Amino acid sequence: MFANAISPKRPESQFKRLAGLGLCLALLSGCATTRPSIDLPEITTWELRQEVLGAVSDWEFRGRIAVKAGDEGFNGNFRWTQTGNSFYATVGGPLGIGTVMIEGDGRNVTLTDKDGLTTVLKNPEAELYYRYGWTIPVASLRYWALGIPDPSSEAATSVDEAGRLVDLEQSNWAVKISRYRESAGQQMPRTLTATNPDTRVRMVIDNWLFFER
Repeated sequence: MFANAISPKRPESQFKRLAGLGLCLALLSGCATTRPSIDLPEITTWELRQEVLGAVSDWEFRGRIAVKAGDEGFNGNFRWTQTGNSFYATVGGPLGIGTVMIEGDGRNVTLTDKDGLTTVLKNPEAELYYRYGWTIPVASLRYWALGIPDPSSEAATSVDEAGRLVDLEQSNWAVKISRYRESAGQQMPRTLTATNPDTRVRMVIDNWLFFER
């Protein structure tokens, strides 16, 4: 996708590469919330699933993430909080690296590293790859995690007999949801794997929370 359009990564020490893997993925683990979670409306078909989940605006998921890019790898805890068009995500890295944050408001995406340095990412996926040698699908993750395609671009989908997304191809990523579990009264993704030619991202979602607007 974008990997061929960017220059090779700058040489880095092994520690820096590992730090980057912990950092940028800080994407996914935000602040604890005290808002009460609500149940979702009943979802019985694929069409209804897209309609209901595409309309939810305030929600959060927590879990674990594993990223594999070439010979490099990373595992961490994560949380993603969505409020309207804005998201806040963090990931805690290994080896005492600390936490990295990625935030977006529908116009800009910013990365804050463990040292508190904040950078505006004009092309988030390409710039993450340039910095750390791997990337995650920042723009579309909010939809794929819910088990629906990103409405901003064409997608090829495969659903099961219960109307749940199983396979998705979109924006040079292949997404597979191998497990669902009941959350907020409906079946929600539990295990999701997204791959592109450079990176494999696997997420296990432990908790879903949905809130009234």
